[in-house]
Parts: sequence; C-alpha cells; structure tokens
Amino acid sequence: MALTKNERRIRIKNRIRKVVSGTEARPRLSVFRSNKEIYAQVVDDLTGKTIAAASSRDKDIAKAKGNKTEIAALVGKAVGEKAMKAGVETISFDRGGYLYHGRVKSLAEGAREAGLKF
Repeated sequence: MALTKNERRIRIKNRIRKVVSGTEARPRLSVFRSNKEIYAQVVDDLTGKTIAAASSRDKDIAKAKGNKTEIAALVGKAVGEKAMKAGVETISFDRGGYLYHGRVKSLAEGAREAGLKF
C-alpha cells in the first residue's frame, strides 16, 4: 500500500536526522509546518535543550498581516534574533522532511537576514 503524505515526510525526516544533528557550537534549526502555522526552534541535540524558539502563534507575529510565506519569514527572523542573543551564529538547517520551497525556504531566508549562518 502506498504511503500517506505524512508517513512519507516522516521517512524523509528520519533520513535527514541521521546526518543533521545539533551541537553546542552548531545547533540545529528545526522546522515544523502545519496547514495554518509554522514553528521553528534552535536545538542542541547533545544536551537535548532548546536554545531559541519562535512560531507564527507568538503575539507579535500573530498580529502581523500577510500571507503564510511572509509570516514564515517573520518567524525565521524572530528565531534568528533570539538565537543571536543566545550567542549562536552558525546553525545546521533541518527542514523536517519538507521540501526546501515556499514557507520553509522563506523561514530559512528570514533566519539568514537575522544574521545566522547555515
């Protein structure tokens, strides 16, 4: 039987996670995308701690007007600024099994604008 969209995404995500892991020096920027919202967090996988996080449900971002791609760019910028405050400059990007296109790409570009290096 064919895989559902979500099962396929989870398989791709697991394949990515074999290669991409976050350290203290180079944490992982993890992305989760739902139909309505988008979430991003910077994670140190060695200690299991979240260094910075942002989502489209945050109060300042939720008030912003625009389409979902523009909101994703704001989320990327917000998580980038929070990570820079925490002392993180370089990250490894974990697209979470989603294609690097649309909202995921917009979030990554927003994080780059905030000063994060991939």
